[in-house]
Amino acid sequence: MAIVLGAIADDFTGATDLANNLVRGGMRCVQLIGVPEQELGELIEGADEIDAVVIALKSRSCPPTEAVRDSLRALEWLRAEGARQLYFKYCSTFDSTDAGNIGPVSEALLERLEAPFTVMVPAFPANGRTVYQGHLFVGDRLLSKSGMQHHPLTPMRDADLVRVLSRQSRYPVGLLPWSTLAQGASAVSRQLEELAAQGVRQVICDSLDRNDLAALAEATVDLPLVSGGSGLGEALPAQYRHRGWLGEVSAAGALAPASGNALVLSGSCSRATLAQVDAFLTRFPGFPLDPLMLAQGPEHLRQALAFVRRHLAGGRPVLVYASAEAERVSRAQQALGRERAGELVEQALGELAVALVDEGVGRLVVAGGESSGAVVSALGVRALRIGEQIDPGVPWTQTTLAEHEAPLSLALKSGNFGGEDFFLRAFEVLP
Repeated sequence: MAIVLGAIADDFTGATDLANNLVRGGMRCVQLIGVPEQELGELIEGADEIDAVVIALKSRSCPPTEAVRDSLRALEWLRAEGARQLYFKYCSTFDSTDAGNIGPVSEALLERLEAPFTVMVPAFPANGRTVYQGHLFVGDRLLSKSGMQHHPLTPMRDADLVRVLSRQSRYPVGLLPWSTLAQGASAVSRQLEELAAQGVRQVICDSLDRNDLAALAEATVDLPLVSGGSGLGEALPAQYRHRGWLGEVSAAGALAPASGNALVLSGSCSRATLAQVDAFLTRFPGFPLDPLMLAQGPEHLRQALAFVRRHLAGGRPVLVYASAEAERVSRAQQALGRERAGELVEQALGELAVALVDEGVGRLVVAGGESSGAVVSALGVRALRIGEQIDPGVPWTQTTLAEHEAPLSLALKSGNFGGEDFFLRAFEVLP
């Protein structure tokens, strides 16, 4: 049976975020790491029971030409698997720059699909991301005042998404305002067609709550391509069922029982993750990774491994974190260069994961999109089954590594997601 939805995500945690909402909507979902060479049936058992596939790329902050190339490869693979609808997933904080990559990728996908337009729906109200009059809010703050203006890779200093997207797009960008959404799906469809007739190819959509997302899903279910954060992903499955494309599924997120030691690896420096690190350290041990010390040689990493091994022997969760306040991050970036500082941390987290999973870690939480990408790549993970939600946007996932008999349970958390007790609670909710 062909998959119903094929999604292309621009980073690892973003892919998991969308997959989580698809499972919550009752779709059996698998996340793939990069564009595979094989067919889905060669990658996982029971492929004919999968309703949605999300391909995780590392294309959020790479050069736009690379992001376009990789996204088009993912598109062709998903089309070959028979996906009825395509979904371009980016962050609910619209992480981007004036050059891209959201605009260039969405335009390239539209052109390859020969589709006239698509919607841009970054809103995820369950996580406090809403859009009104084209302006993105995080909680009660404009995006540009939310802390995202200090992001080390993609600082967002403009909350007007029509203006942001217009700077990186070749075609006119339109707005679907909340006043239209409030009139329901028929009004949404009419205005989208009117905008398309004016030459608009990308439409920023206001969204304040789940009812708005439901109206958008109803109006866009037949579009070849939709795009946005993960909020729309929870609303679409109901429309697929209405079309008869999707049956009722019980326990869409069922996973095998988890086992093994518990470890947290954190590379994110977002405000949310910093608070989660502080909360974890009030109860459990943690080791701070310093990129300046990593640059001096392997001794710092050996110290981290020794620390973790000593504390895992006591049966408690352990944290290794490079998460730090902006001033410390800035010092490391100035001394090493921004890319080098990030590479050192990502490589260290990947090496820690490989060594410790081999020694019995079976429950692993990773915080940060770049960190998650480094860890799953180092582990050689190619596919993840999506389980139940820990916090909005973050589920447990599970894979079986070829060299290990027991399944590895993974939670890949976007830096901005989760409550302060996320690291503490994650292992409590795992079956």
